[in-house]
Amino acid sequence: MAIKQKETKLVIGAGEYNNNPGWIHTQEHEINLLKLDTWIDRFEFNSISAILAEHIWEHLTYEEGLEAAKICRKFLKPSGYVRCAVPDAFFQDETYQNVVKIGGPGPKDHPAASHKIVHNYKTITSMFESAGFEVNLLEYCDEEGNFHSNEWDGADGVIFRSKKYDPRNQGDKLCFPSLIIDAIKR
Repeated sequence: MAIKQKETKLVIGAGEYNNNPGWIHTQEHEINLLKLDTWIDRFEFNSISAILAEHIWEHLTYEEGLEAAKICRKFLKPSGYVRCAVPDAFFQDETYQNVVKIGGPGPKDHPAASHKIVHNYKTITSMFESAGFEVNLLEYCDEEGNFHSNEWDGADGVIFRSKKYDPRNQGDKLCFPSLIIDAIKR
């Protein structure tokens, strides 16, 4: 049965986190980014205001990520958005890059063991734009490793692994940043 309410906000792959009270928190077995039928079972097209995906898209290939973005777009209302955070390929820290690399740092049970891509701001922007979105960069590193941050509001979706919210990143030194975008349906 489709969910019918004024503001439907959805967290994909929420894990044990509940950083966004009032949002619908889902796991992969409930809503699979690549399986349209899992969406159709719960939502109507053009019915979701916001989708948040924190450290999910790196578990998809570029092509799978593009397909997932297209599926999300079908269910977003006009001007709805995907707030997406992934590890940042341009963050210049060897330890960080070893942890987030394709296949992860080693053990098969490590959360990064299923990483299939490490995005930079260009690849993720291109992917979402190819799916028909307008992309706003919120937090990211450029090719030289310089960190950039644009104003964003946690009321629109909290990304814990961010400069703004992660206690590891408070102060002068970034330890574990994310590449964060809003991909807006136009």
